[in-house]
Amino acid sequence: MISFPRKYPLFGVLVSATTYEETIASILYAAQQGVPATITHLAVHGLVTASKDPSLKEKVNSFDIVAPDGQPVKAALNFLFGTRLPSNVRGPGLMLKLVRKAAGQGVGIYLYGSHEHVVLKLQKALLGQVPDLKVMGYEPSIFRPLTYDEDCALVERINASGAGILFVGLGCPLQERFAYDHRDKIRPVQLCVGAAFDFLAGTKKTAPKWVQQSGFEWFYRLCHEPNRLWKRYLTTNTIFLIELAKAVIKSARSNEK
Repeated sequence: MISFPRKYPLFGVLVSATTYEETIASILYAAQQGVPATITHLAVHGLVTASKDPSLKEKVNSFDIVAPDGQPVKAALNFLFGTRLPSNVRGPGLMLKLVRKAAGQGVGIYLYGSHEHVVLKLQKALLGQVPDLKVMGYEPSIFRPLTYDEDCALVERINASGAGILFVGLGCPLQERFAYDHRDKIRPVQLCVGAAFDFLAGTKKTAPKWVQQSGFEWFYRLCHEPNRLWKRYLTTNTIFLIELAKAVIKSARSNEK
């Protein structure tokens, strides 16, 4: 039986108090034991989206690990629950660290999602950094719901590939819904990594490390994709701050009793 990191409720969404090392160890152990598992990362946008969608929340809460992707999410865990996490667990960072460890242990990977040119560049970039990595297969999303036959064929390709880890890059919340719907069909560990495909492929700019650590990576991304992201961040960041304030007040009142 695999022991996964403890979860804590943030606005009704169960988020794992975990580190890169702990998450990687859990994923590789599950992959080597042939135990299916579902893993995702939630930054502010994903956390707020799940908290406001009962169906999505139920799905996400069933995941084995829900890592704190954004610095604000990590900070909320530390402040409200005293978890003392040293850093957040970013999708791109985890993906790169994980493939290096996977290569060393002979665990193969499969890449599914994004556009064809992105996934092609991604597998080349990963092999360029980790030459002994076993990429057992890679394919883009077709950006529409799969038919029953298409879905069965995809599952068969993934399971027959021999991969121990499936990286799913469909974006939140599509990737979480995909992983949940296939939790009893896909044998490799499913790891939802969102924009990590673009960042590691080099098709989107990664924020400098000091920006990532400052908690303002969202602002960096907003500056580079204002038309796509302004409404998302205006809405979800505001809701996050309001919900966090409510949680802080509730916690303070509980401590006074």
